[in-house]
Amino acid sequence: MVNREGRTAELSADPIRKFLADIAGQAPSTRKRKRAAVASFCRWAVRHELLEHNPMDRIDTIDVPKTLPRPAATGDVKAVFDVICSRRPRKDVPLDVLRDRVLFETAYVCGARASEVCGLEVEDLDLTLDDEHVRIHGKGGTVRTVLLDDRGYVALLKLYLARSGYTSGAVFRASINGNGGPLSYDAAHNRWQKHCAAAGVGIGIHQLRHSHATELINSGVSIEVVRRRQGHASTETTQIYTLLADKVADTEIRAARSKRERGQRR
Repeated sequence: MVNREGRTAELSADPIRKFLADIAGQAPSTRKRKRAAVASFCRWAVRHELLEHNPMDRIDTIDVPKTLPRPAATGDVKAVFDVICSRRPRKDVPLDVLRDRVLFETAYVCGARASEVCGLEVEDLDLTLDDEHVRIHGKGGTVRTVLLDDRGYVALLKLYLARSGYTSGAVFRASINGNGGPLSYDAAHNRWQKHCAAAGVGIGIHQLRHSHATELINSGVSIEVVRRRQGHASTETTQIYTLLADKVADTEIRAARSKRERGQRR
């Protein structure tokens, strides 16, 4: 869209429409990102007086259909955790196995992204008795503080820190550099898939985050509280989980109706 001399003055809506038509077969989210990139360039060109008018004003927006998150069933999550090790592991359990259990349970009980958990440092933990919290560094440099309200998890976390001897730096470290940097997301993802295969369960690591949010909504926690805990930028994202809560309610209602109808036929 920029000619060989680098001039943009002749840029109009037509070549932009052609570009968007050429990528019509791509996913809506991909097309929306590419449209946004073009729009950003056009705004820059107008601001620097390289374009008199913004051609994007004549280009339709791209809607991305909302899809419901897929939370993992509680039983499936427990099955994977049990395969890794129980909540009261023996002292001879290898440190990397204990690390895996604490890492994935951190993602689950905090509703955190796997990348956020991999980036945790010991300094982010506040293990004050009965007021334990963790500071999670999220997208865009945001930081949120999450209450650690699961006593069994807190005990497991303290055991892991005691066993590892870590007093600063990365909480979860690769086995080959246990004294160095954090475990990478790819390594965590591969470890999770390995444990899922051993448990005979097919769930993604990100589903732990969805499960946490869904459980909170189903237990009556307000959308705003869940939004803050998940680190969502707006409640619009969090509200998707209320649709999942409705589906849970519908399932229970259908089951109750089916049971009642069976009783009437007898």
